Amino acid sequence: MLRYITSRLGQSLILLVIVSFIGFAVLTLAPGGPLSQFALSPGMTQEQIAKIAAQMGLDRPLPVQYFDWLRHLVVGDWGTSYRDGQPVLAVIGSHLFATLLLMGTATVISVSLGSAIGIASALRRGTAFDYTMAVLAMVALSIPTFWFGLIAIYAFSLQLGWLPAGNMYTVGDGSVLDYLRHLILPAVVLALVDVAVWSRYMRTSTLTVINQDFVRTARAKGLTRRRILFRHIVGNSLVPMVTLAGLQLPTVLGGALVTETVFTWPGMGRLFLDSLGYSDYPVVMGLLMASAILVLLGNLAADLIVALIDPRILLD
Repeated sequence: MLRYITSRLGQSLILLVIVSFIGFAVLTLAPGGPLSQFALSPGMTQEQIAKIAAQMGLDRPLPVQYFDWLRHLVVGDWGTSYRDGQPVLAVIGSHLFATLLLMGTATVISVSLGSAIGIASALRRGTAFDYTMAVLAMVALSIPTFWFGLIAIYAFSLQLGWLPAGNMYTVGDGSVLDYLRHLILPAVVLALVDVAVWSRYMRTSTLTVINQDFVRTARAKGLTRRRILFRHIVGNSLVPMVTLAGLQLPTVLGGALVTETVFTWPGMGRLFLDSLGYSDYPVVMGLLMASAILVLLGNLAADLIVALIDPRILLD
């Protein structure tokens, strides 16, 4: 186990370096750049722009800029925001909790609801319920997240007035109930697509387990339907779903970017778009690295959990 973890961490470091180099090159070579905001200022001369570029270290060759950035990253210095002069880690840290709260809530909703629908569909294979859930899943997968978010705001905020249309809390309130009221709409919208994905995968996994010999043996021994379902079918069906949870992390992060923008949720997704608009490349690179680290750690955790709950799986 320890050798496997060490090996995976080494592979993750190599992937992080590759991701960082590609991201750094794309941002640096993209049109515009952090100097464009100064070039549009009235009376700004080329000499002044060149001086600002030298102060920001943007006049050096790309490889030199990258290795200098990477050297500081390794020692915990992720750079300074061009926008407000704050350390990148501090800027990301101030938005990290909001994203983790939104992603965690959406994941709980999608896993619990999707698993329940998938198991029910498998047990009622070929019935009207099964076909209805299949159609609803295809519809959910076809709806763009931003469109569903706008519809949810229009229906539950503007028309019914049940829930807030955006932000994370009401200024001057900040109670737990207020946080929950603001969290419901963006979490449900973010979980919509994942519910459809989980339900279909869970249905397939459950159907596979139902046809296994140990389930037929349990039935032959006279175990109750409830005991067979919860002790033998559900537990074994969830094993491959843990791996799916790790693979779904990039999708959840991508959905969070759109959802946070629609609901003005102060998380990392919204910060990413704002930083792109301001050409705040240190923050953009920091968010890219933070997201990559979360995805890699999530996949590693999923593999370890699968190995712990299923002794048949060996990690080499």
